[in-house]
Amino acid sequence: MAFFKHSRPNPLNVARWQRFKSNRRGWWSMWIFALLFVLSLFAEVIANDKPLLVSYQHEWYFPIAKMYPETTFGGEFLTETDYSDPYVKQLIEKDGYMVWPPIQFSYNTINYNLVGSVPSAPDHTNLLGTDDKGRDVLARIIYGFRISVLFGFVLTLVSSVIGVFVGATQGYYGGWIDLIGQRFIEVWSGMPTLFLLIILSSFVEPNFWWLLGIMVLFSWMSLVGIVRAEFLRGRNFDYVRAAQAMGVSDGRIMLRHMLPNAMVASLTMMPFILSGSVTTLTSLDFLGFGLPVGSPSLGELLAQGKANLQAPWLGISAFVVLSMMLTLLVFVGEAVRDAFDPHLQR
Repeated sequence: MAFFKHSRPNPLNVARWQRFKSNRRGWWSMWIFALLFVLSLFAEVIANDKPLLVSYQHEWYFPIAKMYPETTFGGEFLTETDYSDPYVKQLIEKDGYMVWPPIQFSYNTINYNLVGSVPSAPDHTNLLGTDDKGRDVLARIIYGFRISVLFGFVLTLVSSVIGVFVGATQGYYGGWIDLIGQRFIEVWSGMPTLFLLIILSSFVEPNFWWLLGIMVLFSWMSLVGIVRAEFLRGRNFDYVRAAQAMGVSDGRIMLRHMLPNAMVASLTMMPFILSGSVTTLTSLDFLGFGLPVGSPSLGELLAQGKANLQAPWLGISAFVVLSMMLTLLVFVGEAVRDAFDPHLQR
């Protein structure tokens, strides 16, 4: 009985969840975004230039998980099998079959069977056309969507943890710690982030983790002000002073008693921080200071649309995906904000 008594959900959290569900726009936006993100996690199964399954001479092979030389299927070379080669297809289909993904192109696959010049217009083979290097646009969008969202999630999580820690420390202790911290934030927030990225890109080849580390250095300040204000207000409450008088450690007071109140305001900001992180990566890729050349990127696709105005499907495809992604995140953020708003409680 004691277990069930203590395992009951918090009525306040239940009410917040109900308010979030009552916002139909935010509720459905969350499910649509989650569905798109989960599908992008299986990008290799949806868009790949390798079959999902090869049955040859009554044996099964899984090319998306393992590399097989051409000699495995009766070919002549020991190099990796090119399953789109008509000669290889004929060898396999002579004594077996192949199960292909819905899109038979990966993000870096070049379609050499195009009739016209690149970028080519959408057709039955490339549903959204190809870019200026002959790569399938739809495949690059799927992979680029995954990278953008994963980058945004990791950046939001790491920067939020750092921002909450700094804001809590400043607000709880106050005094010189708060004063020095605020002056440092004022100086650090004035640093030209884009110029620093351009300078560093001149002698360091950017990649996913390098960009993430640089962006964390300048994005952790988004939650400091909110958390600091909550801790400055909460440190004078009676229950905090009572805990201090009882000898409870500062870390336990901050973590158990004060942080839950500060996280209410922080959670309402996280969807907007996520959308800002995605926009930042897209902007850097558009300017050419983002992910390495050839990486699937929505910003790089926008840059191609700008450079190839005669191929409007490039810019339109990237614009539609970005606008849909950011719109869904904003709708979710508004629903979360309304759910935690105390003025909307009945």
